[in-house]
Amino acid sequence: MQTMPAHAAHHDDREIETLEEFDATVSARGTLAGYRVQAVDLTDRTRELLGTNTTGAVFLGCAMREEAAAKIRADGALVFPPVPDLPFDPYRGLVYSPDELFTSLADGYEATPDARAYAWFQRTKADGDIYASMLRAVHDDSVSDALDELLSGARVVGVMGGHAMARGTEEYAGAARLGRELARAGFTVATGGGPGAMEAANLGAYAAPFGDEMLTESLELLAKAPHFTPSITQWASAAFEIRARWPQGGRSVGIPTWFYGHEPPNAFASHIAKYFANATREDGLLARSTAGVVFLPGAAGTVQEIFDNATPNYYESRGEPTPMVLVDRTHWTERLPAWPLLRSLARERSMEARIALVERIEEAPEALKRLGGQ
Repeated sequence: MQTMPAHAAHHDDREIETLEEFDATVSARGTLAGYRVQAVDLTDRTRELLGTNTTGAVFLGCAMREEAAAKIRADGALVFPPVPDLPFDPYRGLVYSPDELFTSLADGYEATPDARAYAWFQRTKADGDIYASMLRAVHDDSVSDALDELLSGARVVGVMGGHAMARGTEEYAGAARLGRELARAGFTVATGGGPGAMEAANLGAYAAPFGDEMLTESLELLAKAPHFTPSITQWASAAFEIRARWPQGGRSVGIPTWFYGHEPPNAFASHIAKYFANATREDGLLARSTAGVVFLPGAAGTVQEIFDNATPNYYESRGEPTPMVLVDRTHWTERLPAWPLLRSLARERSMEARIALVERIEEAPEALKRLGGQ
C-alpha cells in the first residue's frame, strides 16, 4: 500500500537516535568511538558509558549523570548538554508525531508543545538573541536529517494547496480523495503540514488502508469544526477523535513551520517535520517530492510553490525534471494564469514532457504516473 519504510536505513550508521540503538551498538561493537548520539536519555546508562571507549564521539542533548559526562569528556568526546527550559529539543533524532506536538491538547491548544515552541520563537525572535537563533538552526538541521532518513527510498508526491480550504466543502473532499488515491498507488504523500488542502491530502493518505466509507464518515465528522479559527483546540480535537475511532491509518508526511504560528499542524500526517525557518521548509518540501507535485487551487503561496518547483526543473539543477500537475483549468488559466507562463517556460526543454493541467482532482494520479513514465 505505502512505500515509506517503517524505519528507513540511516544515511550514517554511526548515528544513534534511540536507547535501543545505543544498547545494541554497545553490546555488538563494544565501542562508541566516533559515534553520534542524538537526544537519547542516558541517565540509566552510567555503567555502560564508564566502561566503553567514547573517543571522538559526540553526544547531542543526551541527559546523563555528571560522572559519566566527566569520563567521556576525558576520553575526548564532545558533550552538548540538553538546554534547560526549552519547549523543544534542538538535537532531536526523529521527526515529530502528531501526539507529540499536541500533548496536553485536553488543557487547550496553548498548553501544547507546538504552541509553546511558537511562543518561544516569537519571544526570542523579537530579542534578536544569537544563542536562540543558533538553537533554531540546530533544530531545523536535525529535523532535515531525520526527514532524509525517514524518506530514504520512498516515492514522494507533494500536494500543494491553500490553508483556507474548509472542512465540509467539496474541494476538501476532493483533496482527501486525491491523498487516498496517491497513497493506494504506492506513493508517499507529503504536504505543507497545515490546515485546508494540506490537511485533506494527509487525511486521505491516513484513510488509504480502510474501506471507502471511512473517509465519507470522517469528512462528515470533521465538517462540525470546519476551520482552525476561532478554536484550534476544537479543530485539532475533531481530528484526534477520528484517529481514535480508526487507529493505525496510512502514513504520510507534513512539513509545516512555526513561522506561520497562527496556522497549526494537522494531526493526520503520521510524521511531522516542523521547522522554524520557512525558507528551509519550503525548499525542503519541494526538493523531497521526487515523484512529482500536484498543485491544487490556491493563492499567492501556491503560485510561489509552482515556480519554486519549476525553477530547478527548468535548469535541471536537481537532475531530471520531476512531474508537475496543476488541477482546475479555470483557476490556473483565468483566475491566476500560472499555467500559460509555466507552459511558455517549459517550451523546448526537457521539463515540457513533465507538466500537465487537468480539470478534476481524480485525473491527477493518472497524470502523475504518465508524466513519470510509470
